[in-house]
Amino acid sequence: MSTFAKILSWSALLAALLGALLFFTGRLPHGQLNHWLLGASLLWFATAPLWMERGRP
Repeated sequence: MSTFAKILSWSALLAALLGALLFFTGRLPHGQLNHWLLGASLLWFATAPLWMERGRP
């Protein structure tokens, strides 16, 4: 499960970066960028806590 969650969360970060680059080059309109970034953010926040270590005092 942890490996699958890592793959999904890193894919979400790459999708957010790719969406920003596509918008910067003019290949992605602003409305689609909003949906792209929302989906990537939701996927990241859903999967990152499954594999990130929590610091314990």
